[in-house]
Amino acid sequence: VQLQASGGGLVQAGGSLRLSCLSSGRPFSKYAVGWFRQAPGKEREFVAAISGTGGTTYYEDSVKGRFTISRDNYKGTVYLQMNTLKPEDTAFYYCAAREYSTPKNDEPAHAYWGQGTLVTVSS
Repeated sequence: VQLQASGGGLVQAGGSLRLSCLSSGRPFSKYAVGWFRQAPGKEREFVAAISGTGGTTYYEDSVKGRFTISRDNYKGTVYLQMNTLKPEDTAFYYCAAREYSTPKNDEPAHAYWGQGTLVTVSS
């Protein structure tokens, strides 16, 4: 399974970005997907996750109410809509998939990882 993350960029604080994660895994609905991020000098951390059907989502506390994870199983794509961005959201964002429908918030549960896409939020 290959994952390709895209959509990062430079945005001012308070702005929005939408990240996309295109997966080669099929049927895509059997894979739960998570987004993780790693800021400079920090460990990678969980951001959000979604079940294979899209019916269950989890969020890290600091992004609740600002970020929304969703998926389009026909397109094999998971999205992360990021609103009201803050400078502390600056990081490389990675999407990861696990070959189970149940979403998890820990890295070892995900066998497949995409390359990171850089999000930079200026103050």
